Order: sequence, then C-alpha cells, then structure tokens
Amino acid sequence: MAGKRVGGRYADIGAAYFVADDVDFAEQVESWRARDLARPWTDTFKVFPEGRDARGPVRWAAAGGLRGLAVDLARGLDVRLSTRVDSVPEDADAVVLAMPGPQALRLSPPPAIASAASRQTWRPVIAAVLTYPDRSWASLPGAFVNDHPVLATVCDDGDRRGDGAPVLVAHSTARLAAAHLDDPAAAGPVLAGAVGDLLGLSASPRIEVHRWTYAQPEVGDASPYATDGRVWLCGDAFGRPRVQTAWLSGRAVARALLG
Repeated sequence: MAGKRVGGRYADIGAAYFVADDVDFAEQVESWRARDLARPWTDTFKVFPEGRDARGPVRWAAAGGLRGLAVDLARGLDVRLSTRVDSVPEDADAVVLAMPGPQALRLSPPPAIASAASRQTWRPVIAAVLTYPDRSWASLPGAFVNDHPVLATVCDDGDRRGDGAPVLVAHSTARLAAAHLDDPAAAGPVLAGAVGDLLGLSASPRIEVHRWTYAQPEVGDASPYATDGRVWLCGDAFGRPRVQTAWLSGRAVARALLG
C-alpha cells in the first residue's frame, strides 16, 4: 500500500486495490468509507488479450492513495521512520516483524522465525507510473493482461483516485522484473511501450519506476503468523496475498499479544 509522488500527486504503486470479504475487515473498511478515506471503485476489469469485461468483487480505492489508510491506522502511535534496524532486539519483550520473510532473515531472527521466513516464496514486480499529456484512452478502470511477456496489470490511476489525472500505472511480470532488478529504470520504456501497444496510445508518457523485489508472495500457510513466543512474523504471505490478509495477520498477532 505505497504511493509515489509524481507531478504533485501520489500515484498508487503497490497494491492496486483491496477487497473486503471478511466480516471484521469489512467493518474496518466501513470506518474508512465513513470518513471519506476509502471508496468502492469498480467491480469490472478488462481482460486482455481478449479485451472482454470480467466482473468480480468490488475493488476499493482511496482518494488520498492507499498509503493514507496505513497512515490512518498509525495515528496515535510512536512511529519512527528512516531508522536502521540490523537485528532483532534482544531486550524487547515482544518484536513483530511485519515484512516479507527474506527481509526478516536479514535481521538474524530466532530459529523458529527463520524457518518460517525461509519457507516463503516471493516474486518481484516493477511498477511504472506513466503520466500522459491527456486522457486519450477509453474507459478503463483496470486490466489484467494474460500471457504477456512483460505486462501483468494496468490501472487508470486517475479513475482509481477519482481526480481524473492522465496517469496509468503498469505492473510488470515477474520475469521482466527479475531481469531488471539491478537497473529497474531500464524496464520503464519497455512497460510504457507495452501499454501503448495494448491501448493504442501514440503519446509518449513521463515514466517513473519503482522496484519491488518482494512484491507477490505465493499462497502461504493457513496460520495467520509465525512465532516463538517473543518474536512474531506476519503479513500478506500468511494466506492469500491480499491487503485483507495482511490486516488479518497483524490483528491476529495483536490479539495474541494482548491476550
């Protein structure tokens, strides 16, 4: 749930949307909607190469970007940013690692956590924010692109955010990302060209890219977290890789700690 500031506005470059089919998470989402932090976006995505419409669950978006929902959850907490952490603190009563397993392994966690983290499998993604001179494409909330060598999804960020900005966000295939992890900027023109071909766009966009080395976890264990009793590992790898899964995993850890 991340945003990249481009041209004075944030574009969503992480999760494209979220769904809420868990009762408790739906209650949280209603709280966001009541405060105008989140809104129902669309239940229809295009599917390429066929170009057909596919109906599904309601996808939610946020006018201020999905990152704003994380900011909302953190209100009232002592949050310290840009603070380097090299290891799991030995003197802490409890430590929660809400991160991909490969990143947790860098902190030399206890054996039980290291074992759980090492079982996770993650795929990389490169996100490209494409800013065009104007909106020259047909109505397109978002699209899944199947069997494409470089392109996985395309979302209309102006439609998603509700401000009409001429911005598309493309997510790469894992294969393209793996080939450009050392030079993600080189993937930008490749993704822009693929989007242009897909949607019939002739204008050249401004391109900003972001590398997600650990973007998409494989479906994980049914357990909502891993723990040795003092250190906890949680996140969207514990179940279907969704925003809702991450929220449920973190809440399960909190309940266990408070209990």
